[in-house]
Amino acid sequence: MSNSNVSAIAPANDPSFENVWDELVWRGLVHVSTDEAALRALLAGDPITYYCGFDPTAPSLHLGNLVQLLTMRRLQLAGHKPLGLVGGSTGLVGDPGGRDTERVLNPVETVEEWVGYLRSQVERFLSFEGDNAARMVNNLDWTAPLSAIDFLRTIGKHFRVGTMMKKDAVAARLNSEAGISYTEFSYQILQGLDYLELYRRYDCVLQTGGSDQWGNLTSGTDLIHRVEGRSVHAIGTPLITNSDGTKFGKSAGNAIWLDPAMCSPYRMYQFWLNTDDADVITRLKVFTFLSRAEIEHYERLVAEEPFGRAAQRRLALEVTTFVHGSEAANAVVAASDALFGRGDLHGLDPTTLRSALDELPNATLARGAGVVQALVDTGLVSSMSEARRAIAQGGVSVDGAKITDDTATVEGTLPGGVSVVRRGKKTLAGVFVVRD
Repeated sequence: MSNSNVSAIAPANDPSFENVWDELVWRGLVHVSTDEAALRALLAGDPITYYCGFDPTAPSLHLGNLVQLLTMRRLQLAGHKPLGLVGGSTGLVGDPGGRDTERVLNPVETVEEWVGYLRSQVERFLSFEGDNAARMVNNLDWTAPLSAIDFLRTIGKHFRVGTMMKKDAVAARLNSEAGISYTEFSYQILQGLDYLELYRRYDCVLQTGGSDQWGNLTSGTDLIHRVEGRSVHAIGTPLITNSDGTKFGKSAGNAIWLDPAMCSPYRMYQFWLNTDDADVITRLKVFTFLSRAEIEHYERLVAEEPFGRAAQRRLALEVTTFVHGSEAANAVVAASDALFGRGDLHGLDPTTLRSALDELPNATLARGAGVVQALVDTGLVSSMSEARRAIAQGGVSVDGAKITDDTATVEGTLPGGVSVVRRGKKTLAGVFVVRD
């Protein structure tokens, strides 16, 4: 399997770093790890096998998972061999981390379906060709055959309850009003088992994950040390937050998903385009494969010409291309430019244009409805009289043409049968036109 997105945007790691460990550190991707000196030496030597796990708790991965996918890709570009694990068994149990209450368990059939979705997403970000080709695995393959007695005798006996209770995620839940069930309490044992199995099957010696998963990551390193007498490694990447401390990637419940059906390429592009100046250089380091020299160039532009927003535009293009491909990325750039007066609305891809209008104030109207009504229904004005005044003052256009007559109508002349209504220079709305 090949991945044109990966090869196009990430042909190699930054050659200015002698060791991929140094690049990970410079990019701010190492929040916590096992022995740093040993890891640096390990990653500078012969190719190793490493893994990262993704639980099917939703039908798509999101931006938090993208940090892991890009980290995996950086390690693969350095010659190491990735294992992408989708948690067919751990997804049935639920990780207690990051929640104040017990996770609602999804039906087995739903989890099985989501395993397929996540697997196909992970596969898009890795290369399955060459000497260090990626491999996909499902932890249900080794947990399903285990009986409860076998699990307790062969795995459970190596875990100490006192140590398990001290893990941050577990401790937080124990101190919460909801507490924690034995099911979620046991999650760390299952993740430890995953690492042990991958060590035995593929000589896997490194696991990556978010720093909030550190307790689960070290459950595997500890288990392998007890059972096999071998020291293996883990890297915990930082949780990405905005400069003001708010959670990254979530606003009013609108997570930025990697599935275009759940978050359109246009919405993703706009999300990155709106990155604050204080955050954009950090985002370029974490979410792109631009070199250190290129990122330092954009850092100077942010300081000297912040009004140009060159760093934000490059960030939005790079990430949207990596996630959705160059064709979709170019289409959303064209739509964004045209909507804001820097391109031809009539030449846009209809699907991209409709998805863009979904992100704007919008209304559905019959073909031939009045522009005055469109202004009111989309919320650009609060009344018919205000709409007429705006037209009389020359501040209204439809599909790029200035409106001078308040009896003008909306015809949906743009690709896909839509119209764009503009009041002033920057206030836009979409109209989805219903034809007879």
